[in-house]
Amino acid sequence: MSARTLTIDGKQISAEKGASVLQAATEAGIKIPTLCHLEGVYDVGACRLCLVEVKGINKLLPACTTRVAEGIEVTTNSERLNKYRRMTLELLFAERNHVCAVCVANGHCELQSLAYGLGLDHVRYDYIFPRWEVDDTHRLFGMDHNRCILCTRCVRSCWHIEGAGTKNVAGRGAKSKIITDLNQKWGDSESCTECGKCVMSCPTGALFKKGSAVGESERDRTKLEFIVNAREKKQWNA
Repeated sequence: MSARTLTIDGKQISAEKGASVLQAATEAGIKIPTLCHLEGVYDVGACRLCLVEVKGINKLLPACTTRVAEGIEVTTNSERLNKYRRMTLELLFAERNHVCAVCVANGHCELQSLAYGLGLDHVRYDYIFPRWEVDDTHRLFGMDHNRCILCTRCVRSCWHIEGAGTKNVAGRGAKSKIITDLNQKWGDSESCTECGKCVMSCPTGALFKKGSAVGESERDRTKLEFIVNAREKKQWNA
């Protein structure tokens, strides 16, 4: 496959044609923050945290869905970008009820880690304090909508990796939420295979395994990428 040569943060690198800027940067050892990206499933550019600057283009572009092109110059770290990333994180915290001290993912939360990394010590926007329910009807897992950031990683894992199609998104704007089947209780779902891939993919404490302590909430998401790669390479075919 032909390659493309581009510059990221002053470093000239090569990437395969069709690769995203995020893939190219990651392979070059350049870290770009993201919440909705998950290795093994397609990207949708939902969180907007991976926004980058491309020389000659006024608007910011999501690195996960922007394809590499010959000769482009990309900036992944600037005061302008960090300003937008902090604002995005503040809005995420204000929109739901994220209380880290009592969260099952405390210490293993990607939202929390990014906030620390970007120096987010306060939120300038008014908290909405919505009344979201906790669905604990499933015998193995629970879903706390208060901690959901609508990254749709669970939805894409359920559809793309497991193929069950149990999870989806309903509603619009701040009233959007992850639903099970036709907006029924998770415990009543007949399509759920109880595989746990959605729980494994969640970046926060919105999806959790019942009976697990906070120290057990670290998730090995490389398993999801392994499944997809093995399937695409037909490693499991007899």
